[in-house]
Amino acid sequence: MNGVIALNKPTGLTSHDCVFKIRKILKTKKVGHTGTLDPEVTGVLPICVGEATKLIPYLTDDRKKYIGEITLGFSTATEDAHGEVIEEKKVDRTITRKEILDVFNKLTGEIQQTPPMYSAVKVNGKKLYEYARAGIEVERPTRTITIYELSLLDDRELFEGETISFKFEVFCSKGTYIRTLAVQMGEILGYPAHMSYLTRTKAGAFTINDCVTFEELEEKAVEGTLDQVMLSMEQALSDYPRLNVNKEDEAKVFNGSQFKNEMNVKEEEFIAVYNENERVIAMYSPNPKNPNMIKPTRVFHNQ
Repeated sequence: MNGVIALNKPTGLTSHDCVFKIRKILKTKKVGHTGTLDPEVTGVLPICVGEATKLIPYLTDDRKKYIGEITLGFSTATEDAHGEVIEEKKVDRTITRKEILDVFNKLTGEIQQTPPMYSAVKVNGKKLYEYARAGIEVERPTRTITIYELSLLDDRELFEGETISFKFEVFCSKGTYIRTLAVQMGEILGYPAHMSYLTRTKAGAFTINDCVTFEELEEKAVEGTLDQVMLSMEQALSDYPRLNVNKEDEAKVFNGSQFKNEMNVKEEEFIAVYNENERVIAMYSPNPKNPNMIKPTRVFHNQ
């Protein structure tokens, strides 16, 4: 059993909880998820099964799309609606649509983020949330992420009230914390803020329309029709640049050969390599020592 299941993750479960449940449903141990979603966050969580677990590093790297909600007026320790309130400041003025759109414009493109203390980022081999639970404050690494698109999902021209909430859609790179993005929005507007709602609507090639629930998955398992919801490795990698090779070059791929970087992909970007049977046989990326050549980062011998 090899492939990827696009799970519509329910609230209240960790990503690992989802893996555990799917192992029981499919009666197989070789299952892994493609990036952590917080327990309260719902939406697209690709789950790799069998040989497709080799895709996890590439699917984790994929761009993501979310619908979130920010609430201005107070911030929390976890930067979401479930943490202890750490700062309050009532919204004492009318905020205009133009102000919000200007903030979105400032936060679009490459920006800096410092991960929240309640996150799975590791510092000295230990996850930040472990330090946070122990009451230990540590220096967190600031990193560069990319916001490709940021849109306001609210028709109002004026936003008023002691607390103000509005929804937005964001298309972003891996490593983006939407909780932190909400806090950054609030800082620019002059108020403490937190993320009050979040759902992931797209992860790489998978959208919410591709997803199945646990209930649907259990039904398919009973019916023996899991193939109807198990997406192929080729479908999972359909967002990546594609290189088609003939039989002669296929043999070279399996021998670890390099090829010219004719697509001009950048360092740390990947190309999916397909054989004449339309099967993905490898993932390639630029050689750091010679970016004009691409070399294999993973070869799928069982394809």
